[in-house]
Amino acid sequence: MIHFDKDTCNNLDVARTHEWLETNGLGGFASSTIVGINTRRYHGLLVAATRPPAGRSVLLSKLEATLVVNGRRFDLSTNQYTGSIHPTGHQPQTSFKLNPFPTFTHRVEDIQIETSLFMIQGENAIAVRYEVRDANNPTREVPPSVSCSLELAPLLALRDYHSLRHEDANFNRIVRAESSVVWVKPSEDSPALYLAHDEAEVETTGFWYRNFEYAVERDRGFDFHEDLLNPFVLRFQFKGRSRVGLIASTTRHDASRVDEYRETEIQRRRKIVVASSSVNEMVRALTVAADQFIVARGDQKTVIAGYHWFSDWGRDTMIALPGLTLATGRIDVAKSILLEFARYVDKGMLPNRFPDIQGPQESRPADSAIEPPDLLQDSDYNTVDATLWFFEAVRALVDRTSDYEFVRQNLYDVLVDIIEWHVRGTRFNIHVTEDGLLYAGEEGVQLTWMDAKVGDWVVTPRRGKPVEIQALWYNALRLMARLAKEFRDEPAVERYMEMASRARESFNQQFWNEELGCLYDVIDGDQRDASMRPNQIFAVSLHRSLLPVEKARRVVETVEQHLLTPYGLRSLAPSDPRYRGRYEGDSTSRDGAYHQGTVWAWLIGPFITAYLKAFGDTSETLDKVATWIAPFECHLSEAGLNQVSEIFDGDAPHTPGGCIAQAWSVAELLRVMDQLRQK
Repeated sequence: MIHFDKDTCNNLDVARTHEWLETNGLGGFASSTIVGINTRRYHGLLVAATRPPAGRSVLLSKLEATLVVNGRRFDLSTNQYTGSIHPTGHQPQTSFKLNPFPTFTHRVEDIQIETSLFMIQGENAIAVRYEVRDANNPTREVPPSVSCSLELAPLLALRDYHSLRHEDANFNRIVRAESSVVWVKPSEDSPALYLAHDEAEVETTGFWYRNFEYAVERDRGFDFHEDLLNPFVLRFQFKGRSRVGLIASTTRHDASRVDEYRETEIQRRRKIVVASSSVNEMVRALTVAADQFIVARGDQKTVIAGYHWFSDWGRDTMIALPGLTLATGRIDVAKSILLEFARYVDKGMLPNRFPDIQGPQESRPADSAIEPPDLLQDSDYNTVDATLWFFEAVRALVDRTSDYEFVRQNLYDVLVDIIEWHVRGTRFNIHVTEDGLLYAGEEGVQLTWMDAKVGDWVVTPRRGKPVEIQALWYNALRLMARLAKEFRDEPAVERYMEMASRARESFNQQFWNEELGCLYDVIDGDQRDASMRPNQIFAVSLHRSLLPVEKARRVVETVEQHLLTPYGLRSLAPSDPRYRGRYEGDSTSRDGAYHQGTVWAWLIGPFITAYLKAFGDTSETLDKVATWIAPFECHLSEAGLNQVSEIFDGDAPHTPGGCIAQAWSVAELLRVMDQLRQK
C-alpha cells in the first residue's frame, strides 16, 4: 500500500508531484494528483478511449465536492486558478492511499469522509464512492443528530485529450434521462456522458468555471488555461445511509452496482498477481503496474507505450512484451499481441505507430475500432528497430513456452518475409549491405529509438549502421536459423547461419573502438561515430552476443563508468559537449535533451543482463545488481504512484520526467527480476 499522511497532503508543493493512475483496459484512464488538483491537460476522472485504444477524450475533468455539516459548508476540492488556489480542500485532507484504488480521506468537524474511485474494466466508466463515518471512531456511523449532506458539481471538458476547452455559450445542452441517471451531450460532435447516481437531488446549472491553470503544461511550454462546464449539481443526504456512489461513463450504468464492480475489480487484480507466482513485493507491485499497459485493439491485445499521452507503438510494444506478459505469466496475452502486430507487417516492416483518429465510437461502424493495415501510410512505418524487436519477442516466447507450433502456424511465414524484404531493401533505405550488416536512414527521418525531432531537425539522426540494429539483426538471423531447424528446413538453416556469421565477422571488424575500449555508435561509410551512448550494450545483452567475452566486459565496464545512474543509463556521456543534464523548458528544449544525456529507466534491464553475462552470477555481481534495482522500489511512491517514469535527468538528483508511467520501464524491471529469480 502507498500512503501519504496529512503533512504531505497539506503541502501542495509536494502533493502535486505525486500522481495516481487508473486504467480500463481500453486505453482510457483516470488520473490526477493525491489532492485532486489537476496539473495537466491529461488529468481527469474519465478520459475515455472512444476508438480503443485511441481516440482519447477528457469527458469528466473532476467532481467539485462540498460536505455540508449542520448547515456549514466544507470544500473538499483543490484547484489552481490564475494567481490563487481555490478551494483549499487539501487542508482538511488527512491522507491519501493506494490500496488498491486511489482513496482520499478528509476530516471536517467530527466527520470523516472517504472518497475512493476505480475504473470498470473493458468500459469507459469510472466509479466513485463516498463514505462518511464518525471521525473520532471510524467504525461508527455519523450520529443521527448530525445533519450531513454532500454536494457534487461535475466539471466537464468533453474534448480531445491533447487540447483544452474554453467557454462556449452553445456548449450546454442537458437531458435528464430518469431519476437515477443524468445524460449530458453539450454539442452534436461531442460524445455523450452518463452519470448514474444513488438517490440524490439534481439541480441543473449551466455554470462555467473559468481559468483553471495547469502548472505542468505551463512548465512544458504549452497552453495551460482551461474553462470547464458545470451542467448540474447532485445533492446526497446522508440520512439512513453512510455511503453513496456514482458511475460516470459513455453508456448507461446502475449506480447501485458500485460495490459489486469494486469487488470484481479487486478479484481481477488479485488473479493477475497470483499468475505472476512471485512473493517479492516489488515484483507484485510491478505486475499490477504492468496490467495498466495491456489494452484491447479490436479482439486482440496491444500495449500502451506510456501514460498520459502515448498510444500503442510497435517498438515499445515489442521491447515491453517479455516483461509485461511472459515474466508475469500472461502467455495468452503475449500471443495475442504478436498476432495483432503480425497483421500490420507491410514490406517487411512493423508499424511504428497507428493513427490516433478522434471521434465517438458510436458514430462509426462497429468493425472500425481499428485501422485496416492498408490504411496505414509509409510515415507510420518510420522505424528500423520495431521489426527487429518483433523477432526478440518471438524468441522470448519460444524460450518461455517451447510453443514452436504457434510460431509455425502464425508467425514463421511473416518472419521469413521480413528477412527477405530487408535483404532486398525496403522503406527508408533499409537494406543489407555487402558486408552483411543492416543499413538504415534517409535525410530528415529518424528510425531508431533515439527518435526526437523538432520541425525538420532530427536531433540524433544515426543514419547508417547503428550499433544496436546490428545486434538485433544478428539475433534475428540466429532465431531464424533456430526456427528453420525446428521446422526441418535445412537449406534455410544453412542460409541464415551464413548470413549471421557474415554479419558477426563484419561487426567485429568495423565497430570496435580500441581507443575508448567500447563500440562505435554508428558507422556510415568511412565515418565512425564515437559518441558514448548506451546503444552498444545490446551487443552484449541480447540473447546471442556479438562480442568475445573480453570485449564484452570492456563494453559493460565503459557503459557503467560513463552512463550508469541510480535510475538507468544516460543517453549520452556527460563528457560529450552536446550533453544536456536537465530535461526541462519548452518542447524544443526538452526534445533537444531527450537523447542527449537524459536517463532512460528501461535501459537498466539490458545493462543488468549484459553485466551478468559478462561477469557471471557470483554473489558479488548479484549484490551489485540488487543495489541497481533498489532505487526503483523507492521510486514507486515518488512520481507516478506504483509506476516507473519514462526518463530522469542526467544530472543528480535525477528528477523524473516524461510519462509518469512507461511500459518498457516497468517491463524491463520485471524481466530482469524474473531473470534473477531463475538463477
